[in-house]
Amino acid sequence: MLAVLEKSIGKPPRELSLPAVGRKCLNGSPEEIAETFRSWRSDSTFYCLSNYNFLALSHEGENPVYPRSIVVMDDIFCIFSGALYNTCELRRHYGLSRQATEAMIVIEAYRVLRDRAPYPADQVVKELEGKFAFILFDSKASIIFLSRDRDGSVQLHWGIADDGSLVCTDDPNVISEACGKCYTPFPPGCIFIGGERLMSFDHPMNKVRGIAQEDDEGNISGVVFQVDLLTRFHSLPRTDSAANWANATLIEGD
Repeated sequence: MLAVLEKSIGKPPRELSLPAVGRKCLNGSPEEIAETFRSWRSDSTFYCLSNYNFLALSHEGENPVYPRSIVVMDDIFCIFSGALYNTCELRRHYGLSRQATEAMIVIEAYRVLRDRAPYPADQVVKELEGKFAFILFDSKASIIFLSRDRDGSVQLHWGIADDGSLVCTDDPNVISEACGKCYTPFPPGCIFIGGERLMSFDHPMNKVRGIAQEDDEGNISGVVFQVDLLTRFHSLPRTDSAANWANATLIEGD
């Protein structure tokens, strides 16, 4: 699975670009990334959006235990890889039919979160029991929603392309080709909603920090995102407002 979204939509954390500081970027453009993926995955299906934004799905090399699927509903795209163990419970909770797939459940959970939820995003994702990673894009609202199970059972990487686009994929070779050194595994047990913040759904009150890693010459060679248990938010918003997320207060050293 692959998603490439322009910087103004993806709004990736600035730490993802740290390995590029002081270096010439050789990363591909969105068009080149698409062509590379297509050449490596002959069965790939592309979902092209405006301004060279796109999502793509391939079943090549798929783990049968963690199959990939995509669903498009009301201009919301969801690529899901893995399996949920409580689908029956979630279908009842969201009023869905017995035929609803994991990707459909994630879309419905997102819509409830976006439109009606009285609780924050961490609570919605915490209800998903299983091994999974997903990329959801709401094309009407231009919002990306990423998450990965707490054990990191299913691969998901994210990085920044040469033009600042956010690149997300489960293929480490694709992300390396697209982003050079400006990529890292998406942190397990976390969610990211573009324009808001990266957060842990097990520790939603604590900040998730990007920690730079250096090579033997002192250059930044990579970034790892980890939950900082010493820095917490004083409170979390109870609506879907990006402004409310931005206004959350940090407390250092608690």
